[in-house]
Amino acid sequence: MALPPLIQPGPDLTPERRERYSRTTQLPGFGMPAQRRLRAARVLVVGAGGLGSAVIPALAAAGFGTIGIVDGDRVEPSNLPRQTIHTPADVGAAKVASAAAVVAALDDETVVRAFDTMVTAQNAATIFADFDLVLDGSDNFPTRYLVNDAAVLAGIPVVWGAVDRFGGQIGLSWAERGPHYRDLFPVPPEPGTVLSCAEAGALPSVCAVVGGLMVSEAIKVVTGTGEPLLGRVIVHDSLRGTFRELRYERDPDGDPVEPLEGRIPSEIAPAELHAHLLAGDELTIVDVRDPWEADVAEIPGSLLVPLDVVLNDPNGVAARLDDTPLVIVCHHGPRAEAARDALAAAGVHGVVLTGGIDAWARDIDTGLARY
Repeated sequence: MALPPLIQPGPDLTPERRERYSRTTQLPGFGMPAQRRLRAARVLVVGAGGLGSAVIPALAAAGFGTIGIVDGDRVEPSNLPRQTIHTPADVGAAKVASAAAVVAALDDETVVRAFDTMVTAQNAATIFADFDLVLDGSDNFPTRYLVNDAAVLAGIPVVWGAVDRFGGQIGLSWAERGPHYRDLFPVPPEPGTVLSCAEAGALPSVCAVVGGLMVSEAIKVVTGTGEPLLGRVIVHDSLRGTFRELRYERDPDGDPVEPLEGRIPSEIAPAELHAHLLAGDELTIVDVRDPWEADVAEIPGSLLVPLDVVLNDPNGVAARLDDTPLVIVCHHGPRAEAARDALAAAGVHGVVLTGGIDAWARDIDTGLARY
């Protein structure tokens, strides 16, 4: 079903701009008004990783006037095969910095707003308020649900993509016009049941395919061209070279989205944890990695409780913890997220160290070994 354009056309384009977009504006049903809508649009990209690397340059080249990029990660060597906006020279630098540089190289008139942070319940409403549309390329379920919920509360659509090994999914969440992400997936999967990209891997070319479809969806939503993926999900299998479509509808019994303000923080940045430790604040740091990993590198004073122990007996682990604020650490973050959710169900709430021990070694204690 076609929908009205999200954005009104902006000012007329210069002759140079008209020439630049001539191959796009000659498309049937598109024309110069649609190109002016793109120029007036403000789009926020969550994640400058594999999907962001496909999405961000394509948005800039297509003519989107304002591109926001939010990501608190730094570039690592293992990112380079699929995160193609980053180069070996960018290793150790903020991902938003190299992403912004790519946009500037493609179109120096595009407004870039870089947010060197993760999306949290505390900052999502403020960041989202300045954008018309969100493209979510995040790689973990807490962020996906948070992005969806923040967009529902802000009244803006989200084009989301996900990559898993050799395949991926693409959809549109837009509560004001139809179903949203929680209508398709009401609750996150049980901790440990879905592997992260760091654990399962991802074929680089799948990121390009899924990211390209996400940009096509953003163009359709902004310009009113074609039929957006509202109530539909595209599932791509690269090994078979296939695409299939799944349909879903709004859940009439779905729970309303809760305000962001009341949510318990889920993460803590390495710099913030370091500041608490320097100040002498009482904290409990639980390391859920395997013993051999703790032998390689650990945060002094942390308590080693492997993830299997937490998942097998969360109530027993919770009973061993005192009332001081809890920080949960693993290598990169996914195992700590699983432990956080299991302990929360047992009545103990903690936060995950963003980026795990690897980010701590990179940003805070550079003498620690990285593996």
